[in-house]
Amino acid sequence: MKKSTLLGLAAAASALLGGIGVAHAEGSFTGNVALSSDYVFRGISQTEGGPAVSGGFDYTHGIFYAGTWASNVSSATISSGGIEMDVYAGVTPTLGPVSLNFGVIGYFYPGADDDGGPETDFYEGKASASYSPIEPLTLTGSIFYSPDWALETGDGLYWEIGGAYAVSDAFTLKASYGVQDADDYADSYENFLLGASYAYSGFTFGLTYTDTEDAFDLGYALDESDADEALTFSVSRAL
Repeated sequence: MKKSTLLGLAAAASALLGGIGVAHAEGSFTGNVALSSDYVFRGISQTEGGPAVSGGFDYTHGIFYAGTWASNVSSATISSGGIEMDVYAGVTPTLGPVSLNFGVIGYFYPGADDDGGPETDFYEGKASASYSPIEPLTLTGSIFYSPDWALETGDGLYWEIGGAYAVSDAFTLKASYGVQDADDYADSYENFLLGASYAYSGFTFGLTYTDTEDAFDLGYALDESDADEALTFSVSRAL
């Protein structure tokens, strides 16, 4: 999906929200920046196990949100010239105790050389629901769908279940399990995540363990080490 289409979606969503009476809420901008020892996406390293610098900006207005985020990536992994830029928009309504999130995400690789090869850019639609059965615990289920997933591999479907437990105001534990499937691959692959984060003096320090099942054997990762189990450390700050 081209950036103009995403911006059009954002404008349409903003108009819709005005029609249902939530646009009176004052909008706000926030930013974020992070340094991590690896950039892992759905269990697969996007930087060949190397460090990543990332950051983005978000705008919220009532239940509407839009934003952009960017990171360095490995040219060998993505064939992209080294940059990934994401653009997204959506809405976050509630249904009783359940928080919902419906949106669209575009993944763009400005430095990609697509001549004679598959298109690198792609987009996904997203739907997720979160529920807190007890105050410290949040459970989330999400599904992502793309009509033409990464590198033109046909319909792509990813679903994930996860949870986060706030041990204190500063310390949080999290875990997730997800499955990625695309038409042009023989089968789907699984990925797992366990992590913890600690907020201190305006910074958030994170440690995550990730692993995949059959991601390299099925062709989702170009290098076996990119899909191996890994520990990733990160430090981030909201702006």
